[in-house]
Amino acid sequence: MSEGTASEGTMGEGTASGEIVLVREGAYHDSVRLMRVSRALAAVPGVEAAMVAMGTELNVAVLRDLGFTVPAAGPGDLLVAVRAADPGAAVAEADRLLGALDRPGDPAGGTAGGTAGGTAGQPPRTAGSAIRRGDAGLVLVSVPGEHAFCEAHDAVLAGLPVMIFSDGVPVALERRLKELAEERDVLVMGPDCGTASIGGVGLGFANVLAPGPVGVVAASGTGAQQVASLLDWAGVGVSHILGVGGRDLSDEVGGLSTLRALRLLEADPATELIVLLSKPPAPRVARAVEAAAAGLRKPVVRALLGPGAPDLTAAAESALRALGRAVPVWPSWPGRPSRGAKKALKGLYSGGTLSAEAALVAGPMAGRGDFVDYGDDAYTRGRAHPMIDPTLRVAALAGAAETDVVLMDVVLGHAADPDPAATLAPAVAASPATVVVALVGTRSDPQDPHRQATALHRAGAAVFLSNAQAARHARSLL
Repeated sequence: MSEGTASEGTMGEGTASGEIVLVREGAYHDSVRLMRVSRALAAVPGVEAAMVAMGTELNVAVLRDLGFTVPAAGPGDLLVAVRAADPGAAVAEADRLLGALDRPGDPAGGTAGGTAGGTAGQPPRTAGSAIRRGDAGLVLVSVPGEHAFCEAHDAVLAGLPVMIFSDGVPVALERRLKELAEERDVLVMGPDCGTASIGGVGLGFANVLAPGPVGVVAASGTGAQQVASLLDWAGVGVSHILGVGGRDLSDEVGGLSTLRALRLLEADPATELIVLLSKPPAPRVARAVEAAAAGLRKPVVRALLGPGAPDLTAAAESALRALGRAVPVWPSWPGRPSRGAKKALKGLYSGGTLSAEAALVAGPMAGRGDFVDYGDDAYTRGRAHPMIDPTLRVAALAGAAETDVVLMDVVLGHAADPDPAATLAPAVAASPATVVVALVGTRSDPQDPHRQATALHRAGAAVFLSNAQAARHARSLL
């Protein structure tokens, strides 16, 4: 690790702290681990502000918003920024936490590495070598996007289905990979597939779901989580969730994985009904997928979002009716009466499909430019996903105006923030805006949705389990 440039603020007369910003060239660390280091460092007595992150444009902009002077850095460089009563000691603590990333069992870094499954105790370094060593039934790829295609390509060549959690894969390579998958008779889930569940085993961001008769084909991770969670609240379980990636229903990809996933669920004896959902698809591809769905023997409930199309909650309710189940009243925790005239509706979302759905439901009262999907690639390069790291949304809440209604999602489940309300509830209470929350999760999720809803409600937010109902409520406040 080479030490790059440093910017150090001196202690001025009457000030109680100073700041240091270090650039460590070529020192790459995983963004989730760096987020944990930042949180641990910020909790040290005497530290006013701290951030340890890769030097992406977004992270540099965040540091400047926090008042730091940032030296020149690239996305492959590590930034260590502290403002503290003793900045030198804070940097030393940052170094200790960073050093612990490579040691097993450290609270900041988690358990590093592993020794099982490799030659002479070493883990395999590629998907191909892992496949050759064991009896893999599925390959999950989660590496930087520029390397994901090669790993997924090895899996498909070996005749194995693959889930590509990584984003940043060029669309032309996605198309090529899915064409090869058609030849090899396997399913490619992704790229940018954030959620899947195969026979009750969750992959990526996954809620705790009971087994049941509904299979889900989803060009959306959070959309699948919304539908599956609502079904769970109604007492209906899920057989499989097959994510296909957000671009699968684009003209460039042509719905190749969606069509294969529909055929797989058609042949699955545990699946009685299929829910097909996506953010707004390309019209030509939507027609082809609709025709394929109409030709299946099993009923298919469609939620292909767009003007005039059913929302995700309506799709879940249609599935319940098709199964002969009652549609419940979805739980909600109404907020306090808003004071003063509300002029603008702003969406601060971690899920792209939930954001698109809310903008559609809100209609003309919500300009699309006012809805931000913080899970988009532009916000996650060099940063943890907003379902894990709330930093950017907390800052946006603080910057909202008293005349704003802020609509946001909080998504629960495995791999998500273990206690999102611990950070978001104080931010909601401090925000001058009126806040409406769509809480997506099941009764069995480890975060406990009742506890999360209560904390957010006590902070002043109106909370709904249905994103569409949350959007309608937010619209009604304008």
